[in-house]
Formats: sequence, C-alpha cells, structure tokens
Amino acid sequence: MDFLSQYVSDFQLTHLETLIDEWFLVFALAFLAFELIRYAVVKRLNWEMVGDTVTNFITLAFFIGITFLGMAAFYVGAYFYAAQFAVFNIPTTWASFVIALVLADLAYYWEHRILHRINFLWATHSVHHSSPFFNISVAYRHGPLDGFWPLFFHLPLVLLGFNPILILVVELLVQLYQTALHTEVIGKLWKPVEMIMNTPSHHRVHHGSNPKYLDKNYAGIFIIWDRMFGTFEEEEEEVVYGLVKPIDSINPFVAFFHGFTRLATDVWNMPGFMNKLGVFLGPPGWQPKNREDTPPAE
Repeated sequence: MDFLSQYVSDFQLTHLETLIDEWFLVFALAFLAFELIRYAVVKRLNWEMVGDTVTNFITLAFFIGITFLGMAAFYVGAYFYAAQFAVFNIPTTWASFVIALVLADLAYYWEHRILHRINFLWATHSVHHSSPFFNISVAYRHGPLDGFWPLFFHLPLVLLGFNPILILVVELLVQLYQTALHTEVIGKLWKPVEMIMNTPSHHRVHHGSNPKYLDKNYAGIFIIWDRMFGTFEEEEEEVVYGLVKPIDSINPFVAFFHGFTRLATDVWNMPGFMNKLGVFLGPPGWQPKNREDTPPAE
C-alpha cells in the first residue's frame, strides 16, 4: 500500500497509465492480425472488412486529435480543480484502488446507458456502433465527443475524495477491459464468469441491431450492473452488428460525422419547436405522440 501511495505522490501513476495504454495497443494490433488471419482461413475476410478496419483507426486518429488537442487539459484540469472541494481525503491504497475501480465501472454503466438514450449524446456514440463487423479494431472506433462526456460521470468520484490521477487510471482500466471484449474469437466462458463479468459474448449482444439486443448489456467490467438494473440479455440468436439504419460506408468522414449529420437532418425535418427539442433530447427514433405532426417518410 505504501508504494502505491508513493506512485501517486510522485505522479508515477500518470506514467503507468501511459505505459499500460501503449502496451495494450501493441497487444490489440497483434490480436487484430490474428483475427484477420482467422477470418481469411474461414473465408470471411473481404475488402469491406479490411476497409472498415482501416476506417476504425482513422476515426481513432480523429478522436485523438480532438480529445488531446482540445479537451485533455480541460478534462484533467476539471478533476484537479474539483479535488479542492472534495468531501473526504481518501488515501490511495490497494483497498481504495479496488473501490474506485468498482465505482468507476458503475459510473461507466450509467454513462454508457445515457449515451444510448439521449439523441444528441447518441450522435457521437453511434460512431462506435456503426461498424457491421466485430473485431478488436472496432474498439478504437470513436465519435467526435466520446472523450468529453465521461468527465461528468466520473467527476463525482473526485468530489468524493479519490485522487484525480487514480480516477484517470481506473477510467483507463475500464476502457481497456472493454477493448478486449471486441472479438468473435472467444465464445461463451465458464458460467460463473459469465454471471459476474462482462465477456465477449455479452458485448457482442450490445453491438447487435437485432430487436431483442437493442439497448442491452451496457456494462464495462462487471455485467452485474445490467443484471441489477434490468438491461441484461443473453447471446442466443446470431448477432447482426451495426446500426438499425446502417451507414453503408467505409468512408472515415462519413463514419465519424454521420451521427451529427443524421441528428441535424432529423431536427431540421421535424415540424414544431417542441418536437425538434424532442428529437434532440429524446431517445434515438423519437417521434411525437401525434403522428400527424411528423413529416412523411421519404
């Protein structure tokens, strides 16, 4: 416990965070190569999948440009500013690390769920769901504002009294765990693991556009949140990946901005200010109760 506190006091956790992230990317690229070879062996590899994979990493580059050049200082600064008003001063120990990780995972569950249920938030998150394939490169498919919204869900942990850098580290660990779930290589795991942990099987469901799979399995590390809050669905029928209304494009600009262009179009075409507000703040596919107020389908 003492050396963990020493890491924080010397800001070594920041370097640890960077090191973990960089090495995990190396692992992800190696695993992606394995996945693509496997797809080739079973004759499922095609140019669309290759192009989609390239698009995933181009959207990652766009995301990094926006996040690190435009938001990183604000994000970290907000944490350290909020730390001045913390209710408690929670020491950084192995126990507080585990507690922070569990709480960050719970915060991620609600962040993720809300991103799916409010249209202007879905506009950025839908980029991640727009691929019709499912391999580890899809984990790196990000929307323009994906790096902004987590701040508001994890900031309460800093206000509670956890070290800001510790919260940044556990946020990263939740994200990295999720990254490893994006694969078809791994089937269902031992039942007790499937009961408690989020697994590739559970996350495949989350990426499905099948009606029974929509808005299910939001978990980061622990699937128990979905079981507790009524959003769990077992993987049973074959998963159809992608959006209900596919983008049908591997153009990285289309993939990266389609959510906002669709939202702008839907708001523009919806008559009435309150209805426009409903489209903006409502769930994806929102329509007014009075169907006569809606524009004719194209």
